[in-house]
Parts: sequence; structure tokens; C-alpha cells
Amino acid sequence: NGAGKSCLMKILSGAMSSTDGTIVVNGTDVALNSPIDARNCGIETIYQSLALADHLDAPSNLFLGRELKTRFGTLDDKRMETEARQALRQLNPNFKNITDTVANMSGGQRQVIAIARAIYFNARVVIMDEPTASLSARETDTLLAIVRRLRDEGVTILHVSHRLDEVFDLADRVTVLRDGQHVATRDISEISKDQLHSPISREAKLKNLQEQ
Repeated sequence: NGAGKSCLMKILSGAMSSTDGTIVVNGTDVALNSPIDARNCGIETIYQSLALADHLDAPSNLFLGRELKTRFGTLDDKRMETEARQALRQLNPNFKNITDTVANMSGGQRQVIAIARAIYFNARVVIMDEPTASLSARETDTLLAIVRRLRDEGVTILHVSHRLDEVFDLADRVTVLRDGQHVATRDISEISKDQLHSPISREAKLKNLQEQ
């Protein structure tokens, strides 16, 4: 806690302005001054709070702010429900109660809606800020299976977590932050849990990791 993980993700999603450094997308420096700028670069964010409207159903949340319309300019509710049902079932075939309000859905279902919203709009980079923090063990297993599948399909995922089992299960590379500073970035094969996990000698291990 306090390492700067969520702040960095907010900067990359355009929700917070950076004070230094550069952001490079496909080899080009970009300015992400708003979430719209990030979306235009193919970056979608799934916040820890999920940013869902509890009083709306799954289709309304999936298309919130980007609603589909008929040729007459009215909301195309039927098409949005059909598209949402397909998108959600691709991630979780057991997701059926999509017309219930989100407030009545489980944490796992809410996560699936947030992920489907990102994937539906062809995100090239999906930022997940501690996505399993409020999930049960079963919901976590389901979510991590979805993340693995998206990773294998070529979607770039920034998975923010202090749960090292998740990190070592999912990641190709790991970046360590501490007190708002970048400590190191390594291929997952070049770093061990022991270098990060022991509270007794953590400071010495992080210093050694930074110097390597």
C-alpha cells in the first residue's frame, strides 16, 4: 500500500495528469489528458471500484457513454442487449441474468461486465487495478482464467496486485514500485517470490534488486 500503483494506473488511463516522464504507445509519445485520450489509444481501465452504475443492468453498463443507436437516433436497447449477452457469455458462459441491476450481481459478475466493456471496444491494453481484491476464492479462479485467456489471445494486460501468487501465475514481466519510485522491471523468470516476500529483510532485498 502506498507504493504508487493506483496513481500510475490513473495516469495511464488519463484520469490523472503526470508531472514528469513520457507515455509511449506504439513507439509514439502521447499525451493522455483525459480518459477519452486513453481510449483513443486503445487503453481501457478496470478500476478497483469497477466504475459501474449499480442501478443499471449489464447492457446499460457495458455501453454507458457509448450507447448504440438506431438510424432514427434513439437508443437501440434490443441490439445492446444482444451484443452484451454475446460479449458476457464469451467471458463467462454461465452469465445469464444480464437484465438484473448490477447492484444485485455478485462481485465476479461485476468484474466480467467491466472486462467485457473493455474488450468489446477493442482495447489493445487493459489495465486491471487489483481486480481480485473483493472476490471470493471461486470468483478469483474464474477471473484469473479469463485473464489468462485474454493474455493468450494477445491482449496486453497491466495487472496491478500485491498478491504475489497472482503475479507469478499471470505475468511475463514484473515491475516493482515502492514509495512512489520505480525499483526494477524484470522478466518473471529472473525474479523470485523470496526477493519480494520476506518482511524481515525486504529493504535489503529491494536495494539489491534495484542494483542488479
